[in-house]
Amino acid sequence: MTDCIIRKEGKVGRITLDRPQALNAMTYDMCLAIDAALIRWADDPDVAMVILDAVGEKAFCAGGDIAEMYATGIAGDYAYGRRFWRDEYRMNARLFTFPKPVASFLQGFTMGGGVGIGCHASHRVVGDTSRIAMPECTIGLVPDVGGSLILAQAPGRLGEYLGLTGDRMAAGDAIHCCFADYYIPEEAWPDLIAALTLTGDWTLIDAAAQPAPDSRLAGWQSEIDKVFGGERLGDIYRAVPDSPSEPIAHALRLMSRNAPLAMAVGLEIIRRVRQRPTIENALDQEFRFTFRAMQHGDFLEGIRAAIIDKDRKPKWRHADWQALRGADVLRMTLPLGKDAFTLEDRT
Repeated sequence: MTDCIIRKEGKVGRITLDRPQALNAMTYDMCLAIDAALIRWADDPDVAMVILDAVGEKAFCAGGDIAEMYATGIAGDYAYGRRFWRDEYRMNARLFTFPKPVASFLQGFTMGGGVGIGCHASHRVVGDTSRIAMPECTIGLVPDVGGSLILAQAPGRLGEYLGLTGDRMAAGDAIHCCFADYYIPEEAWPDLIAALTLTGDWTLIDAAAQPAPDSRLAGWQSEIDKVFGGERLGDIYRAVPDSPSEPIAHALRLMSRNAPLAMAVGLEIIRRVRQRPTIENALDQEFRFTFRAMQHGDFLEGIRAAIIDKDRKPKWRHADWQALRGADVLRMTLPLGKDAFTLEDRT
């Protein structure tokens, strides 16, 4: 059971996430099933486009199912997590480079691993319930699944802000920050999906789109740009004024929950990807961290505090940003040599 409904209907390939009881969190089997479908449909003349959606009102996909990663990692077995991430990233890249239009319908929560499924589509639709975020730093991870590429392309320093805070974007924010393309009221989605299925005509999405709602983050951007322009995490903290404005005070509250090491490396990755903005580079940079995240990072402790013990009191390796050293960041970002991420399985 993959918890995905994968089928061809009319002129489209359809992938529907079907774990509403778990907010459609993606399992390893779901990842492999989605990847296999994309491989089949890339050259299938009967598939004009692909539609991604999900069952339930609360979430498109609230992230990856990380319980198994914790169970294996805490036992000292890092291979499962590394394999999951490697295969997930290959699926993310396949979505990003898919040769046909891909439409995603992102209701409710789209977070973490859900961004890797829904936000690499060519036609990303949001509605009034949409809440999109990359909150990985709260569990000792960095924004990954190719999300660093989207963050690197956000206006001004909103990418740094979103990656380090994990703040949630509503529909207008998601469009402003390059995580979505179209605002369409959710009550119109079933009829639109039915029309797309019948015709395979992706231009129907353009015709159905309405003006995007106002973006809170667009209004905050000038304040965010002043503080989040530094090259290092310490530069950002030192740029905070003595009397922070509302956007910066909000950012500090969110960042206070997060692993300092993950924020420092996440910032470094966003900067590197902005210099070479390709999906391959983004996934390579991210995998350097995730490959080491269990053994040398805060990932296992973050999961323990968030979903195992649920005490919300993680004991990070660094007490705060001032305890970080450049060597700590370097250790997590060095090339992996023979273990480096590749788009194809070299074995």
